[in-house]
Amino acid sequence: MPRNVEMKAKIGDLEALLKTAQQLCNGAEPEVLHQHDTFFNATNGRLKIREFADLATQKSEIIFYDRPDSKEAKISDFLKVNVENAGLLKQVLDMAIGTKGELKKKRSLFIYGQTRIHVDEVEGLGNFVELEVCLNDEQGLQTGQLIADDLLQKLGVSKSDLLSGAYIDALPASCK
Repeated sequence: MPRNVEMKAKIGDLEALLKTAQQLCNGAEPEVLHQHDTFFNATNGRLKIREFADLATQKSEIIFYDRPDSKEAKISDFLKVNVENAGLLKQVLDMAIGTKGELKKKRSLFIYGQTRIHVDEVEGLGNFVELEVCLNDEQGLQTGQLIADDLLQKLGVSKSDLLSGAYIDALPASCK
């Protein structure tokens, strides 16, 4: 199962963070993704269907991931599978286990070494940066945490702004 180390933080100055991330990535423009995530009531980990609103292929995927809710760096084990009929699959999962909630976000994706930098604008919640350090088979939490901590410092993100949990957990009930 693929693994990465993740950290997430609230950001105040979206434009400054985007500029810094772009500078770190040698001026590369981010890939901008408009994502609609539907979360389901999974008994283990988290389960969601992600739909990409702006791709001509109408790509969608179902994603299972399991990670602790911690402000510190954490290992996330995950599986992703492409789906062709997201609407029907959402209906089936809603009938079987229930829908927990939905959220929409604009994600600016940068790649820095082995790390995916997500600068997220989440509807109803605000602006965030999420780091995903993609681990190889020989790497563990400690290595991933060192990489993430270094990158957070380079991005100017304070440890006091780190968050635990998923965006869906922070959304007010009226927005889910």
